[in-house]
Amino acid sequence: MAFQVSPSPSVMPWQFSPVAGDPHYINQSFMTSRYGLVGLYDRRAVQFAYDGGGGPFSSSAGLYGMVGSTSGFGLQAELQRMTAQEIMDAKALAASKSHSEAERRRRERINTHLARLRSLLPSTTKTDKASLLAEVIQHVKELKRQTSQIAEESPVPTESDELTVDAAQEDDGRFVIKASLCCEDRSDLMSDLIKALKSLRMKTIKADLTTLGGRVRSVLVVSPEEDNDMLQHTIVSVQEAFRAVMERTAGDELGNSGGA
Repeated sequence: MAFQVSPSPSVMPWQFSPVAGDPHYINQSFMTSRYGLVGLYDRRAVQFAYDGGGGPFSSSAGLYGMVGSTSGFGLQAELQRMTAQEIMDAKALAASKSHSEAERRRRERINTHLARLRSLLPSTTKTDKASLLAEVIQHVKELKRQTSQIAEESPVPTESDELTVDAAQEDDGRFVIKASLCCEDRSDLMSDLIKALKSLRMKTIKADLTTLGGRVRSVLVVSPEEDNDMLQHTIVSVQEAFRAVMERTAGDELGNSGGA
């Protein structure tokens, strides 16, 4: 079945203004005002196929082919025209940019850590990294020394009951008794220890108390209220009195559990 295509009634071929005796010339001002195609045809003759004859444009696709952009080629065509060396150079450039970005982020992390270290120091006027790290190392050593000193003077309680009573000599040359005990903590522990010392006519010179997790460690430095030449006997008496306090604590706990 044959179809007959007639020209558009709005734009007829014979309506184009003839130029230089050529009836097929498309007036540029007409195309510009009608379709917005500026400077596309510069006094060029176009043969249409409405009369059945051949020509440069046998359909509207041919006309659009002249006005079309280079989007038909695209990025793939550009890549096909690249040589192997150009591709390698592009990859090397991308790798270099990635490495530079990673290096920038690494420096930012280091600077952040250094700023945090600088804020932890008591006082510092150093700005370069080497001096700052040296001050940090020195400060950490000082903190470790202070921690060891505190642990020696006031050791933390342990899980096992302990009792030690020894003689010690003060700076003025007098002898004192140093007692250290570790046991379960209770509210009346210190009052019981003071009562035990009073019964032995001992006076307290120094007392340190450390509690942790329901346990207590007490370090007492005591001396006789009167001159006593029997130092060893006094040490034994203090040891027995303190042990009785510790055992009484354990006995109270057993009694409470039995009554429950």
